[in-house]
Amino acid sequence: MSDLAEVLDAFRKATACEAALWVQGGGASPTDAPIAEPRTPGAPKLTVFPSGTDSPVDARTDAGSVLVAAVPGPHRAWLALGPCPAPGVDLRTYMSFLLPVITQYLQSALEVEHAANELAERYEEINLLYTISEILGRTVSLDEAAKTILTEVSETVGARKATVLVHERATDTLRAVAALGVDLTTVPPIRVDDPCSVSARVFRSQHPALLETGESPCPEEAGYRRGAMLSVPIMWTAPAPRGAEPLGVVNLSDRRSGQPFTAGDQKLIAAIATQIGTAIQNTRLVRASVEQQRLSHEMQLAHELQMKLLPSDSILAPDAMVAARVVPAESVGGDFYHLFHLGGSRTGIMIGDVSGHGYQAALIMALTMSAAAIHSQTTTDPGEMLNALVSTLRDELTMTEMFISAFYGVIDPEEGELHYANTGHPHAFLVNREHGFERLPAIDPPLGMNEKPPVTARRSWRRKKDLLVLFTDGVSDARNRAGERLGEERVIETIRDNLDAEPRVILERIVEELNAHTQGAPLRDDLTVVLVRT
Repeated sequence: MSDLAEVLDAFRKATACEAALWVQGGGASPTDAPIAEPRTPGAPKLTVFPSGTDSPVDARTDAGSVLVAAVPGPHRAWLALGPCPAPGVDLRTYMSFLLPVITQYLQSALEVEHAANELAERYEEINLLYTISEILGRTVSLDEAAKTILTEVSETVGARKATVLVHERATDTLRAVAALGVDLTTVPPIRVDDPCSVSARVFRSQHPALLETGESPCPEEAGYRRGAMLSVPIMWTAPAPRGAEPLGVVNLSDRRSGQPFTAGDQKLIAAIATQIGTAIQNTRLVRASVEQQRLSHEMQLAHELQMKLLPSDSILAPDAMVAARVVPAESVGGDFYHLFHLGGSRTGIMIGDVSGHGYQAALIMALTMSAAAIHSQTTTDPGEMLNALVSTLRDELTMTEMFISAFYGVIDPEEGELHYANTGHPHAFLVNREHGFERLPAIDPPLGMNEKPPVTARRSWRRKKDLLVLFTDGVSDARNRAGERLGEERVIETIRDNLDAEPRVILERIVEELNAHTQGAPLRDDLTVVLVRT
């Protein structure tokens, strides 16, 4: 009260009037001595103590006349002014000035005292929250930290049995990741829709439950429940629009005191459950990030392996000039091409598109290339080769419900012929200056759609003049950010404008046209281009 004493002393010096404050002590009546006195001795002793609703009252003391007023507030205190040696002093005016100052001071002091008392009472709980924060901050594994957390919590609230249940999305159950007072391996998972389970109900409602002994019993929870039980949802506050999301439940029971849990206990456990919820979400995010990185790494390796399966476009030199490129819509895809030396100056050129894209299409693509490499050496007839190929792959195509659109051509420059079989491949052309673009039609359906052997067709072939143009529908169907297709005509126009150039130059012009059209928009399908001239 030294500050208050200084206030009263300053008042005395300014007014030459005495001022003193009394508060009620431990007895039934006010103490005789003020708790804060003016610095000059001789504060008057009072016998009149008005109630809080009374106006200030005049009183006579041995030292002279004084004015006494009750200080408003929860405490019982009184302010006395006087005596005042100067004649004609209006003590009521002084009282109207000083009384609000004293009232505010006592109220502030009372609030500080209450805060200190509450802090002292909640020290263990506050210390527990800090301890749990440290535990969760030191580990990524929730299972590793949960048992330590339960031990700390149980010590604070006096519970002998406790469990932490976490929601498993795959099974839609609550699985125990930590237990106290019961063997963890004996705690059964609980279905979220279980009508009996308190834990399931708390998880669904996202509201805590305080239960008395024998209330809402459930066989699945019997192992970790005895006496009163407190069940609190573990929550994660997700960004909008998802909002709060339940992640699990904390259960406490078998209190050492035998008393039921209180609203204060519930508030404490709810704060801890929020910390656990953050830890669960962080664990999931870390696991997802690690899995995503692993998947990304594996996809990149798969892409590199897939690209290595494709032959170099220089493999047919000097018999043929080839330019080829594959760009998968994902890291791996189902588009492919293959090039074969067939003896003499004959060359085999194959392009294919496995339905769909991603891992399954890439696996079928790898099997197709492997089988094609074998069958291309057993026959020079394109129809026979594709028939042998689909016979090899039929089980895989049936199991995956996939099919392959493919074009396989054999160029024999000595005989001046192109033999080919086309099973559902729409973009195959024979191009020269004299006759322009001749489409090599898809005579048969894609491989895997029926069992009829593909038909072989023939066209004349002229060295240095004819260009074999093959591309998949991912090229013509490439779209810009407005959803507009590139279209087959623009691809053909680009080839026509550069027809006298080498195949590698024509390919670069097609890629430039494609990039200018898409402007960085993600590919919707794999794309492949193969250009051949002998």
